[in-house]
This record gives sequence, C-alpha cells and structure tokens, in this order.
Amino acid sequence: MVGQIVSAGRGSKRKAPARSEGERQAKLQAILDAALDVFLEKGFADARLDDVASRAGVAKGTLYLYVPSKQALFEAMVRSGIGGPVGAIEQTIPDPHVSAEDQLRALFHFLRTEILGTRRRDIVRLLLMEASRFPELAEVYHREVIARGLRILRSIAERGVARGEFRSDEIVRFPQLAIAPALVALLWTSLFQRLDPIDIEAMLEAHLTLLMRALKGHPS
Repeated sequence: MVGQIVSAGRGSKRKAPARSEGERQAKLQAILDAALDVFLEKGFADARLDDVASRAGVAKGTLYLYVPSKQALFEAMVRSGIGGPVGAIEQTIPDPHVSAEDQLRALFHFLRTEILGTRRRDIVRLLLMEASRFPELAEVYHREVIARGLRILRSIAERGVARGEFRSDEIVRFPQLAIAPALVALLWTSLFQRLDPIDIEAMLEAHLTLLMRALKGHPS
C-alpha cells in the first residue's frame, strides 16, 4: 500500500517548465547589471561572485549556470553591452547607397546615444580604472569593441576616399583621431563635469563638423 502511494506521488509530479529564452536573457541581463554595479563599487580585484549573485537576487549556483568566472562575467558584459550594438553598426556599413559622410554621422550618433548616453559608458570607466592591473580586461575590450570600431572607421574612410567624397586619407591611417573626443567626453564627465560643465553633444557635433571639413579639404 505504501509503495502504491509513493508510486502514485511520483507519477503525479510534474516537471518544472523549461525556462524560456526570453527569461534566460532577462536573468543574464540582471546578473550583468549587478556585476557592473559591484565592479564599480568594489573594484574588479575585490569584487566577489557572491556579491554579484546577491545584488542580482540569484543563488551563486545560478550565476555559475551563466558564467564560469569573474573574467567571463566581464567578457559577457562587454559582449552583450557593447559588442552587440557594434555588430548592428557593422551590418549597415556595406550599404553602397549611403554616403561616407552619412555613415560617419550615424556612427557619431551611436557614440552619443548608445555609449555616452547609457550605462555602457560605465563599462569604459571600469576598464580605465582596472586595465593597468588587469591587462586581460583591456584585451577583451579591444577585441570585442575597439578593433571592430576601428575597422568600421577605416572602411568608411576608404570608401569615402575611393568615391572622391574625401580628399584626405588621415582617418584611414589614424582612425583613432575620429573617436578621440568621445574619450575626452568620457573622462571629462567622470572627472570635471561638476567643476566645469560642458555640452558633450555640442562638442561632438563641433568635432564632426571640423572632421568633415578636414576630410573634404585639400590635404596639406
């Protein structure tokens, strides 16, 4: 009789519904948001996965279902937070019907709205804080974001030169020149904005205006 009850009880149990992909991605995003908070507050060296799990409201074992280590967590943060949007930009660059100038303007709009205008800027701040002690973090960011961004800039500049839109090839040789003001904006807002406020959007627009004049003018 007891065996029959046990068997019946076992047979009546239902499996928990499998987590949907949407739920899984939402959980991962909560973990990544918590990780960014903890890394910024404690520093990468002192941050613990226990802290991240607690901030995200998940068990530490659940966290390990998504990432195996603290560095993997940082990689996922970069790949998801910035690498994904960069990939979307990469898909638009080959369009032959869009001028090089319009592509550059679209790229600067992306920098203003999707990096400097969101929490993604905090990932860059974290990197600036920690890269000297953890060069592997800089390698991750360079691979997932910087190298791809520079390829995008070079591709736009090369197309502009080939079409005769641009007379100068400086950005082909030194694409870093185009994005330098974005780094200045990041540092300024982090360190000096309270003391000497600056209109970042207006500054980037002014830089783009100067850049286009230089690219379209005669090279010196």
